[in-house]
Amino acid sequence: MKKIFAAAALSALAIGASAQITGDIFIHDPSTIVKCNGVYYTFGTGSGGLMSDDGYTWRSGAVKPGGGVAPDAMKIGDRYLITYSGNFPGTQGKTHGVCQTMWATTLNPDSVDYSAEELVAWAGADDDCYSIDPALLLDPTTGRLWMSYGTYFGAIRLVELDPKTAKRLPKSEPVDIAIDCEATALMYHNGWYYLLGTHGTCCDGVNSTYNIVCGRSREVTGPYLDNVGRDMLQGGGKMVLSAGNRVTGPGHFGRYIEEEGCEKMSCHFEADFERSGKSVLGILPLLWKNDWPVAADPFREGTFEIESERRGYALELAVDFVRMQGAGRGFGNASTPNVPLQNQILADVIGDWPKGNIDIRLNDYMFRPHQRWTVTAVGDKGGYLGAPYYKITIEGTNRALAATADGELTAVPQYTGAPEQLWRIEQLIDGTFRIINENVPGKKGQQFALVCTGDCSLTLGKYDFNDVNCKWNFRDR
Repeated sequence: MKKIFAAAALSALAIGASAQITGDIFIHDPSTIVKCNGVYYTFGTGSGGLMSDDGYTWRSGAVKPGGGVAPDAMKIGDRYLITYSGNFPGTQGKTHGVCQTMWATTLNPDSVDYSAEELVAWAGADDDCYSIDPALLLDPTTGRLWMSYGTYFGAIRLVELDPKTAKRLPKSEPVDIAIDCEATALMYHNGWYYLLGTHGTCCDGVNSTYNIVCGRSREVTGPYLDNVGRDMLQGGGKMVLSAGNRVTGPGHFGRYIEEEGCEKMSCHFEADFERSGKSVLGILPLLWKNDWPVAADPFREGTFEIESERRGYALELAVDFVRMQGAGRGFGNASTPNVPLQNQILADVIGDWPKGNIDIRLNDYMFRPHQRWTVTAVGDKGGYLGAPYYKITIEGTNRALAATADGELTAVPQYTGAPEQLWRIEQLIDGTFRIINENVPGKKGQQFALVCTGDCSLTLGKYDFNDVNCKWNFRDR
């Protein structure tokens, strides 16, 4: 966290990127989101911290023992490791700082089961580094535990900790890995280590210039180079997220892996224009492009063709194809007047549709009414990490996509808000989407995704990121 010392693919749900979550979302310097006993937690500077039962509606109350600044948290085995800076820094390198770690067997704020603190990093008054903004990485390839720390007014440093005790390894000397950033984070993906840093100024509301940049390395100790080869020790860094969607000043990156192929990132926004310019929690889809992390825009409500990645066919009602009237045979000559043709409209066809449930299939997209789906957030029904549930209806109607008791798909005549009519839509790391119903009648608690069983047929089944049949695109054309 750095203070300054001088005198807008996505969301009609609301305007700002933080509108994908609701409740009490005010926080600064949030830790990586961790799930404990079914509840999501993120800790902030001071006594600030948030918790959520579903990842959509948040509330205050996630109190971190010991107070402190800019914490981070992760689960190791059956315990939770928390790290934070034990004191606030002064101005531009004129005071020291300390980073501490502590263990917990739960993140529940009503529990007092927290172990003693360990001092793991420090900086003296004449040091060119603040010991602040610590972040953790448990290397999935080696099991080694690392911590980065530091601020804008000096070097970002890396030390190794003991994953069993959270103490600093006796022979682990700090390694400088970056400058010109703070509030760092470390992660591993596909053979690369990534250092994410927060660049710019904070704590100035709508005038804060925070943005998140990154570099990558084949070794955890660096060098961390950006996409054009600049070393982060020389001020390099590829942009991951900056201001937009009426929120500004993103900082304090955190990565959350829902499951293979579905990842989210958290951060704070220094100012949310829809919430009086206050600092708020943000949760966005995390994509990977050419092995670089990309913060995606939140999903926007709208009317779409829902297209299978398998073949490119469109989700549609299984109704008879109605030919358009007045169309020529596709042949003409220069002397024939050019008269625009109107699209087929709902009134032209809806009278021939069955009145009850209608089966669902896939077919060539012809921008016909039975292929146009309106996706609308239904926030009063709750949600999942970073987003509300959605209803999916045929454009201009209340006919809704729903799951059946035998795990198939149908379009019911009226949306009623029943659980089997609620959908979660999550962008995957390759940019495609998964569409999940978690409320199949009689199978509560089980997760079922839209899955192609052929070019023209589909069902509800198990999500598998490596199976193209599970992937979908939303296209407005």
